[in-house]
Amino acid sequence: MNFQATIMSSPAILMEGALGERLKREYHLEIGETVAMANLIYDADGKTALKALWEQYIDIARKYNLPFMATTPTRRANKERVAFSAYDDSIISQNVAFLREIKNEANIEMYVGGLLGCKGDAYTGEGSLDIEEAKIFHSWQINLFKAANVDFLMAGIMPTLSEATGMSMAMSETNIPYLISFTIQEDGKLIDGHTIDYAIRFIDDSVINKPVGYMTNCVHPNIVYKALAHSFNKTAIVKRRFMGIQANTSALPYSELDHSKDLKTSLPTDWANDVMRLKSAYGFKLFGGCCGTDNRHLEEMAKQLKG
Repeated sequence: MNFQATIMSSPAILMEGALGERLKREYHLEIGETVAMANLIYDADGKTALKALWEQYIDIARKYNLPFMATTPTRRANKERVAFSAYDDSIISQNVAFLREIKNEANIEMYVGGLLGCKGDAYTGEGSLDIEEAKIFHSWQINLFKAANVDFLMAGIMPTLSEATGMSMAMSETNIPYLISFTIQEDGKLIDGHTIDYAIRFIDDSVINKPVGYMTNCVHPNIVYKALAHSFNKTAIVKRRFMGIQANTSALPYSELDHSKDLKTSLPTDWANDVMRLKSAYGFKLFGGCCGTDNRHLEEMAKQLKG
């Protein structure tokens, strides 16, 4: 089954849990300021750690018979940052190749995604691009992912509608299935003030090939529950098109959580219960972890997904 068919037909799909926080705290690896985790594939310890974490999540997917989605750690490896780094554009294809090797060894239904992010700050929207700027800027990375033959594309932690739209336009032209994941707040809006409902309708109306779906990441499930409970987001298109979360374990707002020196976490059972409330209330089908999560959180969630 291909990626798009799996998204449409599967009641639940497991996404990976945290990588960056675990790499720093459990493996004591330095995460670079320029391309963040994308350069770990050039370091033996980095590759070993990445593989170990992905294999933990793959084992959970296998145990509970769930399709599994993983993305390259390339959210910050955009054209500008790679140009300022010690690497060239092959950093994209090599990250895809490394993750595909892990997929080939996994022997489960698994999909390899190319992860992109905004040019500026994902939590404040500072430095975001307008629609046309975003389409041009992100096409560089998107075309490299296309050449590397990823199964899907994903825009992660997108704070502004303009940049998410331009990125969607560029993704739309590849004919590769793609997901848009917003940075959302309790007020039911993106960082730039647009409602989730409006953002989905605007992007869907702006592209030739629509995203497979929309989701959110790097946010606690209870914040998302409140965001979707606002009357302006209680619409048919949000119910149908907003379908997943990679959830934090802390309910702190972005302003307090970003750059926190202490790991903010919660018990796996409590966290999984909060995630399952989104499945029950809003029909989510994509489930993964973000900051604060580890294999214990993912296992508890997978167990509940399978009833």
